[in-house]
Amino acid sequence: MRQNLLRDGEGWLSEETADNPSRLDKQRVWIVDPLDGTREFVLGLPEFCVSIGFVENGKPVAGGIYNPATKESFLGAIDTGVLYNGKPCAPSQRTSLAGALVLASRSEVKRGEWKQFESAGFKTQAMGSVAYKLALVSAGLADVTFTLTPKNEWDVAAGAALVASAGGFVSTLENTPLQCNRRDPLLSGLLASGPFLREELLSAVQSYLPTAAK
Repeated sequence: MRQNLLRDGEGWLSEETADNPSRLDKQRVWIVDPLDGTREFVLGLPEFCVSIGFVENGKPVAGGIYNPATKESFLGAIDTGVLYNGKPCAPSQRTSLAGALVLASRSEVKRGEWKQFESAGFKTQAMGSVAYKLALVSAGLADVTFTLTPKNEWDVAAGAALVASAGGFVSTLENTPLQCNRRDPLLSGLLASGPFLREELLSAVQSYLPTAAK
């Protein structure tokens, strides 16, 4: 992918490639995870994907995610919108978290971190690959996803670009815009939803965050 995507003057950040700090001086950077959802891949669960994000001045502006097990493709950019399997799509237009489908980290659920949301009024579905979950939200195939534990930029850059490109809401756990191509690529966590769930989602999640993050 690096050989085919990287052009002169662009930077590169990937889980599978030794980091080169020269990317920090680049305006345009590719942020790539060739296999997000490794545990699911090993277990034979169809919840893994290739995740390719493109960042300009730290802002995710384009993304491509492909799940080879389900043959689902998600491709989009800020100025063009998002295509799901080649057709235009939109995020959920739901206006309330009540009854919403929320995609949760399978690892976080197993550790008991989602027990606090059992009475929250939304439906939780555990799933692998945060990139795939973000892609599903961008296409309106789920209403919300969020992670309570840190994620690396290569986990979320492409999916965040897709959600934003589709017109959805995406932010860090601290309710700040996602900024990529930082020296330390580890993020506190990420929130994503349809455009009308922003305030209710922030309220639901913020109440469970450590004081320092509020």
